[in-house]
Amino acid sequence: MRKLRQKRTITNTLGDMSMVKLADPQGESTEWRLEYSGLSDAEVIALQQFYLTAEGRLNVFTFLDPTANLFAWSDQLNNAAWTSDPLLVLTGALADPAGGTNAWTLANSGGAPQTIRQTVNAPGGYTYCLSAYARSVGGSTVTLLLGGHRTTTVLGSTWRRIVASGQGDATAGSIPFGLELPAGMSLDVFGMQVEAQPTASGYKSSTRGGVYENAYLLEDTFSFTTTDVNHHSATVSIVYASRL
Repeated sequence: MRKLRQKRTITNTLGDMSMVKLADPQGESTEWRLEYSGLSDAEVIALQQFYLTAEGRLNVFTFLDPTANLFAWSDQLNNAAWTSDPLLVLTGALADPAGGTNAWTLANSGGAPQTIRQTVNAPGGYTYCLSAYARSVGGSTVTLLLGGHRTTTVLGSTWRRIVASGQGDATAGSIPFGLELPAGMSLDVFGMQVEAQPTASGYKSSTRGGVYENAYLLEDTFSFTTTDVNHHSATVSIVYASRL
């Protein structure tokens, strides 16, 4: 797979030949070139059907970047992208296991469980993996929330990666993810990540997140090469433009 991001700068040349330059975020575009090999007959038919449904470049769809963290602002848990319960106290700028200062302490000052969560606008029926690095010096449990699934883990005093995978509501167009702390407990957390796959890959810090609504196909028709019986190769190009 290849990923290409293009940005645009607007330049205004004045009468004295000096220039004023300004970045144009609405002119940014991203292209993914997905190069498939070893496709079965059924997989080729599925791609053909997708092109027919999208009518080539005509219709837009939601694309989940396979190289990205689907969470927005994964290192800033106080950003508006996150929702936290009122009695959950967040303290940032702590040393993290990657050598930076992007870890957070989450402390539940209430008498009931408290959560921090983010809803991702992606199909609920996909298989997702939620992961984070966590530790609790005083000893605590933490529950990973993935749609309606709950996975509880006992934490120790050293950093370790906690992981949960599963599916949400197949009819839903979004799915919530988060962490839940028991009453009176605290923990340190870093590297909150969601991916549309069964297991976790290396942590990727995010800002906008990896969900691209209004993406579209670059070509109107789907073509493929047959290399053997039930064995094909193809290239699919998908584009997202901020202005759309």
